[in-house]
Amino acid sequence: MQFWKLYKVPLVLTLVSSVLYWCFAYDLVRTDYTKLIILYTLLWLVFLLFLKFSKGNLKFLTMIAFGFRALFILAIPNLSQDFYRFIWDGRMIWEGFNPYLYTPEAFINTGHFPVSQAQELYIGMGTLNGSHFTNYPPINQLCFMIAGLFAGKSILGSAVALRLLIIAADFGTLHFGRKVLKQFQIPEKRIFWYILNPFIIIELTGNLHFEGVMIFFMVWSLYLLQKGLWKWAALTFALSISVKLMPLLFLPLFFQYFRKPNDLVDSKRTTRIDFKALLKFYMIVGLTTLLLFLPFFSNDFITNYTETVALWFNNFEFNASVYYLIREIGYWITGYNEIEVIGKTLAFIIFSYVVCLALFRIPLHTKSLVSNMLLVFSVYLFLSTTVHPWYIATLLILGVFSNYKYPLVWSFVVILSYLAYIHVDRADKSENLWIIAIEYLVVFSVFIWEIFLSPKKKKTIRKVSFRMK
Repeated sequence: MQFWKLYKVPLVLTLVSSVLYWCFAYDLVRTDYTKLIILYTLLWLVFLLFLKFSKGNLKFLTMIAFGFRALFILAIPNLSQDFYRFIWDGRMIWEGFNPYLYTPEAFINTGHFPVSQAQELYIGMGTLNGSHFTNYPPINQLCFMIAGLFAGKSILGSAVALRLLIIAADFGTLHFGRKVLKQFQIPEKRIFWYILNPFIIIELTGNLHFEGVMIFFMVWSLYLLQKGLWKWAALTFALSISVKLMPLLFLPLFFQYFRKPNDLVDSKRTTRIDFKALLKFYMIVGLTTLLLFLPFFSNDFITNYTETVALWFNNFEFNASVYYLIREIGYWITGYNEIEVIGKTLAFIIFSYVVCLALFRIPLHTKSLVSNMLLVFSVYLFLSTTVHPWYIATLLILGVFSNYKYPLVWSFVVILSYLAYIHVDRADKSENLWIIAIEYLVVFSVFIWEIFLSPKKKKTIRKVSFRMK
């Protein structure tokens, strides 16, 4: 009885969450948007209650976080089809094919089935995915190979293998994330904004998105960087890039991170860029990444890969914000969707912003470097033509190491983007822009409040660890 009195609230919350996650994993179709929103909202309410009533018991929060992940072990992802392509790529490599040189559609249209369950995988991934070359980097392909090794003839078995890899990565993120928070003098319990977040459990463990593995290597790199082990940090950062290309966006931000202390410049004691260390860091990142791509290298690989990556700026559009507003202006002026022009322009603006931040906002230590990364990735998402829900995972982990909560808010409201599938059975499957507007109204409101209007802003600015050049 005493045990029940002490732990009845956490135990009840655990039971309720377990039932909700089980329903999400095994009894939900993504077109059932009412059930989707209700389940997700209830999971978030319980998540917030967990943080309130059990915030001091990190062992308990760890146990339930990975216990909830275990509930998804035998589930087929129900909100994303991408994992079918993962399985295809892994099996292609085991059959001796370079996955970057062939599209699934090219095989299916000729009646050639290079891997087991080829037709089922092609139908599962959909014609859009199957008609393009793969864009997944080599460490990601290694994960797909592991799934092919242990379950080369079972889709469910492959999904289980992929899921175990992602869960293992989350263990690593928890381990190094707590260490980074301790180094930054931030309460370690904040890591559960990420580890226990229903968004992370559903999108990464449930839907098998490998942002979790990329984030693990990135957080590990930040830990090593904070420890002064920057050569090893460069290596792990390259591994992060080799899971997903997204961390490439952060490379310019290291430009002024490596500095020589206590130099005399213009008769004043200050710091200068340590170009020797900087160059070595970039060389390790670049060479490691190139070596990992080397087994797949060919002239066709370069062409296919660059064209596929360019699709995210010139062709694809989903859950965007600023881009949708500019697109409407383009329709009004020209009568056409000017995505190719707008996409390239926005990409140039993103690149220019990153360069300006790298040149003029000097990170004096790793914590301020992470703040710069958070700003850069926020701008990237705000200006992108395509913002899939799982992209927010990177923003969320960076938010864990900062004083901003808008990434946490976004990880909740991003579920609205799935309402694009409301009209899946109709000829018009376009997104409901009013729903997208609600999502971004919430996100931008919190973002603007925290960055520009909060009463604590001036106090926060005084604590920000950077100086203008």
